[in-house]
Amino acid sequence: MHLAQRALRRAASTATVALLAVAVGCAPQPDEASDKASGTPGKTCAKGKLTTEAAGKLTIATDEPAYEPWFKDGKPANGKGFESAVAYAVAQQLGYDKGDVVWQSVPFNKAFAPGEKTFDFDINQVSISTERKKAVDFSSGYYDVRQAVIALKGSKAAKATSIADLKDVKLGAQVGTTSLNYIDDVVKPKQQPAAYAKNDQAKSALKNGQVDAIVTDLPTAFYITAAEVTDAKIVGQFENQGGTPEQFGLVLDKGSALTSCVTGAVDALRKDGTLARIEKQWLSDAVDAPVLK
Repeated sequence: MHLAQRALRRAASTATVALLAVAVGCAPQPDEASDKASGTPGKTCAKGKLTTEAAGKLTIATDEPAYEPWFKDGKPANGKGFESAVAYAVAQQLGYDKGDVVWQSVPFNKAFAPGEKTFDFDINQVSISTERKKAVDFSSGYYDVRQAVIALKGSKAAKATSIADLKDVKLGAQVGTTSLNYIDDVVKPKQQPAAYAKNDQAKSALKNGQVDAIVTDLPTAFYITAAEVTDAKIVGQFENQGGTPEQFGLVLDKGSALTSCVTGAVDALRKDGTLARIEKQWLSDAVDAPVLK
């Protein structure tokens, strides 16, 4: 229900509360609607009974292809890979069995672009930011992440030990990502960085020598160098900017009634150790790299 409609109904209720109570018996409805719109915990978070895109189902979105180690074999629905496992853990916390989850393909940049969403939440390594919060809601963070630099072994970029050493090399990253932001805002290279629609294109550019190095999140960097571009190495990782860790969050429609419920589920999974166990299972190798300063 739109806020304006709720405000009018609340005003009408104040003016004619007795008449409304007798005539239609619906005086409590404005408060319930307000709770739902703001995502206040309560009946709106009843297990398996959320007001979702499809009744009785939980629609979860991610990009295609779905990369490792976040997903396994390109199949988000198999429950394998860090984000697939997290998605099903959140679903279970909300009262939805695996069979109640419906997966939807949504491009990375579209997930947090302005406009009404067709999913209940999106999970796709989307970092929480003030700018993105203008268009969408986020859950609390489900993973603390750092950005890393990948270069071909033996290249000039591979020898970098500091941020200053990267200023003279050609860098690339996926468009719309914090990876690209780190190039622009932290490295500030002399050459314009290359922006790619997909990480696959950035990897191909690295292989083909079109760029000297690419920037991705650290777990993805470990997977790329171990399984996809084996003649590449992780040059190093960046420190967190601003004193707070960069975090991935689940993306929801702006003003979604589900936001507090989903956040509550993520918080519960962090508190009971579930997120740590999933991270250990799927991201245990992606734990360390030299820090570039």
